[in-house]
Amino acid sequence: MFTGIVETLGVIRKIEHDQTNVHLFIESSFADMLKIDQSVAHNGVCLTVVEINDGFYKVTAIKETIDVTTIGLWNAGDIVNLERGMPLNDRLDGHIVQGHVDETAVITKIDEVGGSTYFSFEYSEKSKHVTIDKGSITVDGTSLTVVNSGINTFSVAIIPYTLEHTLFKTYKVGTKVNLEFDVIGKYVTKLMQVHLK
Repeated sequence: MFTGIVETLGVIRKIEHDQTNVHLFIESSFADMLKIDQSVAHNGVCLTVVEINDGFYKVTAIKETIDVTTIGLWNAGDIVNLERGMPLNDRLDGHIVQGHVDETAVITKIDEVGGSTYFSFEYSEKSKHVTIDKGSITVDGTSLTVVNSGINTFSVAIIPYTLEHTLFKTYKVGTKVNLEFDVIGKYVTKLMQVHLK
């Protein structure tokens, strides 16, 4: 489990392909504090640490994960949002995040408004997922509050601190991102779908 509060930014130093798997070598300020089998969220994708070296660690993504996320677009030198798993005795500062990406979205608009930056997103029209105003959404591992929720569209407002300390400072119109919809909202939506049947 994660909170969607990005701890730090990491750098992908190397990518190796092994049949349908992808091995990622990540340079991070907390690499030497990790343990083998520990979970780390990379742009919201929960991956397991399989190897640790001086200042670097290795994780592996399988085909199913690659197909649902933006991992297939990543390159050596890219920066990623990182968060270690949430300790059970810690505050939940964001919201409950599983690290299981539901689908991807594309940034359609970026607006500067009164000191904040608004990012608008569009995801598949065939999606079974929904957002609600003031509900939670995870974008590339960052816990955010939905504004202007629509059918397969939504926006978020980013404060300057979040803009500076996450990947949001690098985003442009057309950038593809990972989405994890609020787990509570997903559960309620599923119950409604079953009830309506």
